[in-house]
Amino acid sequence: MTLTQAALPTRSVLANTMLVLAGSILLAMSAQVSVPMYPVPMTLQTLAVSMIGLAYGSRLGAATVLAYLAEGAMGLPVFSNGGAGLAYLMGPTSGFLFGFVGMAWLTGWLVERGFDRGFGKLFMAAFVPALLLFVPGVGMLKLVTGMGWQAAAMAGMVPFLVGAVVKAVIAAMAIKGGWSFLDRR
Repeated sequence: MTLTQAALPTRSVLANTMLVLAGSILLAMSAQVSVPMYPVPMTLQTLAVSMIGLAYGSRLGAATVLAYLAEGAMGLPVFSNGGAGLAYLMGPTSGFLFGFVGMAWLTGWLVERGFDRGFGKLFMAAFVPALLLFVPGVGMLKLVTGMGWQAAAMAGMVPFLVGAVVKAVIAAMAIKGGWSFLDRR
């Protein structure tokens, strides 16, 4: 069971729509917290995607990220540093952006399969998909920029590894806190 299923056991289409909207806003806001690095900026997006997957589950988590990508494609300034448009979905960070869909889905899938309670399980449900995000991220970075594999990994993965651990810890703590709040209620 996911945190949102426990908090809202009888969710309507309207409630799910509001959750998707709230999650896409969270994701857009997290993209604006950015440390400029070239060609991939360091943002809080992976933290937001982990939290969305942990709280929403696989389908609603993936739908939320797809809504976020659609908002950006339509021109809303939701990508890092207020970016928008299709160019972001074809540029050096496109593998990460599209990979967020799989990351949210896999995180939610793990939660739906018993990784929903306890810090250790929540951490693993957030950390493993965050590591797998580097596969499409580095792959598209290499393809779009023409970098070699080593250069793409050095630019798109190595500087982000410690952050992946820290963000998975924060996401697990936040969702565990949400469960503790619900259990006390």
